[in-house]
Amino acid sequence: MILAEPGALIGFAGAVVIKETTKQTLPAGFQRAEFLLKHGLIDQIVSRLEMRDRLRDILQALHLKKRPRAEDAV
Repeated sequence: MILAEPGALIGFAGAVVIKETTKQTLPAGFQRAEFLLKHGLIDQIVSRLEMRDRLRDILQALHLKKRPRAEDAV
């Protein structure tokens, strides 16, 4: 699960380095969270104020999903 804050800049190299390396014109905002969400590279955009609750919900769902069934615990 990949979460990002609204407007977050995400990338390992800057736009200039990528443009010079690929010799291609890059789309506007290609390293912003909204662009990456639209193209399936991140899962959710979550405000910093909501991040704690969202992480809690995700972790809780994962924990409940992996809980052993009663017949497996014997």
